[in-house]
Amino acid sequence: MKDVKNKWLELIIVLAAPLLSVIDVFIINVAIPTIKKGVHATDGEMQFVIAGYLLGYAAFLITGGRAGDHFGRKKVFFWGMFAFTVASCLCGLSQSAFQLNVTRIFQGLSASFMVPQTIAFIQVLFTDTKERAKAFGLYGITLGTAAAIGQMLGGYLSDTHWLIDGWRLVFFINLPIGVITLWATHKYLTETPKHETTKFDYTGIVILTLALFSLIYPLIQGRESGWPLWSFVLLILSVILFIFFIYNQKIKLSKNGNPLIDVRLFKIKDFNIGLVAVLFHFMLHTAYLLLSAVYLQNGLGVSALDSGLYFIIPGILFILSSLMASRLIVIFGKRILQVGVVILFIAFYLQMTLWKPGINTWLIIGLMGVWGFGNGLVLPSLLNIALKNVPSQYAGAAAGIYSTFQQTASALGVSIIGGVFFYFSKDGWQTAYHFGVICLLICVVIVGLMLQLLPGTKSVSETIIKT
Repeated sequence: MKDVKNKWLELIIVLAAPLLSVIDVFIINVAIPTIKKGVHATDGEMQFVIAGYLLGYAAFLITGGRAGDHFGRKKVFFWGMFAFTVASCLCGLSQSAFQLNVTRIFQGLSASFMVPQTIAFIQVLFTDTKERAKAFGLYGITLGTAAAIGQMLGGYLSDTHWLIDGWRLVFFINLPIGVITLWATHKYLTETPKHETTKFDYTGIVILTLALFSLIYPLIQGRESGWPLWSFVLLILSVILFIFFIYNQKIKLSKNGNPLIDVRLFKIKDFNIGLVAVLFHFMLHTAYLLLSAVYLQNGLGVSALDSGLYFIIPGILFILSSLMASRLIVIFGKRILQVGVVILFIAFYLQMTLWKPGINTWLIIGLMGVWGFGNGLVLPSLLNIALKNVPSQYAGAAAGIYSTFQQTASALGVSIIGGVFFYFSKDGWQTAYHFGVICLLICVVIVGLMLQLLPGTKSVSETIIKT
């Protein structure tokens, strides 16, 4: 039996993956104005700095999980962390927006290989139910903490000027953490059993990646270029590719192949409703962090450093409400999430009406705190709600689809809601924020409707998937 101390030490090591991957989603938000000047980028190119990372992340998540099964989770975790660290340094060395976007996609791709190993290690290391629950709790706290740390570090580092431009430190900060993690992985992490019979759906990966790129890229660059013909062609192509992808997966499943996604899961009504809720919530979550960070600096005149500090209290409240929700959801079910949705609606509406030049600092922080508390009641529990009625034998496949939807939704939020925000910025940042928040409110309403459609309680055994 594995030594208890080693078990928890190994958990700390593998938690570095979700920590770094989430930090690198949100560290960019506060630093956007500084990075934009540093690489002479357009608004669309800056949107893609975030969306490109999420695109690479989403497209290979399922493949990354299967790679750990096939080659060994320690090995894939090590090389995923190594690639992520190298990509981070290349981002920091970028001289143009194009170079930065290419390296960000590579950074997201490498994250998709290291992060799934964390979840797999938790399942292997902790067989006791209570210990596993505690380990997953630490995983959730890591995600929430990383988002707050990312916003704070983005503000601090982009305002710091040493031998190099401050915004480059946003990426170089990953180097010491990555090196320490690689050393600890080599020395303390033990390899898990391999399942070399695992096969890869290479054609599925290619089709899904092309479909996601054909959807995300024109939504960002098409708007900036005045919606030329190529942008509509790519959007139509994305629809065709998504349809072909589903057809391709069905064919492989019927032939007892190994498809990237088990499409039988989409026969579960509650799972589909849960995915729609996931889609719109992560759209609004990632978009809000982008909009608020840019508006605080450009619209309200807050410095990058102070803007980052504003996210500390919301981050703390997010963690506290997450812990509270994890206990209360067992008793009250989806009602906890519905309360969170109502709080989010109130927070966004008040921000839209009250956030104006000259506003009191504590009112800004207070309303952001309300958002953080409401978000903590919803976001961490969405996985539980979305997968609640999925038969246990499909849990792994469903979690892969959930993670892919989550990252894709984040990219769409930056592309669509961020696009609306930057489009109206020509009329002033306050107008831009007003219309951006309207989009957030629409997303909140849709999430609320999806939660209402979900049953309050239902046994998993009632759901049957027919092959």
